[in-house]
Amino acid sequence: QLQLVESGGALVQPGGSLRLSCAASGSGRALDYYTIGWFRQAPGKEREGVSCISSTGGRINYADSMKGRFTISRDNAKNTVYLQMNSLKPEDTAVYYCAARVNIYCSGYSYQYDYWGQGTQVTVSS
Repeated sequence: QLQLVESGGALVQPGGSLRLSCAASGSGRALDYYTIGWFRQAPGKEREGVSCISSTGGRINYADSMKGRFTISRDNAKNTVYLQMNSLKPEDTAVYYCAARVNIYCSGYSYQYDYWGQGTQVTVSS
């Protein structure tokens, strides 16, 4: 059973940066077997897709509001996927989750992911 653990969430001022990490363990397969997505959920709102990186790393997607500010990357040797977030805005405040799917293609739909972490809180406020 694949286990995902997010870290790196914090309180940051508007315009600041954070790097979130998603560490994978517990699976008999290497991390590059999985496509990884980042999602977020703000209070009172539905979970939304943030970014995705395919199992090979060859395909990367971002939600429109994150393009140019967020960067997703993966280090399969470390079994970790990262989300670098720059120019953070108060509206980026949410719990951020990473998720994995057994598929070579990215998806922005949460129901298409098989494994989920517990989330890490990101708060952007002055």
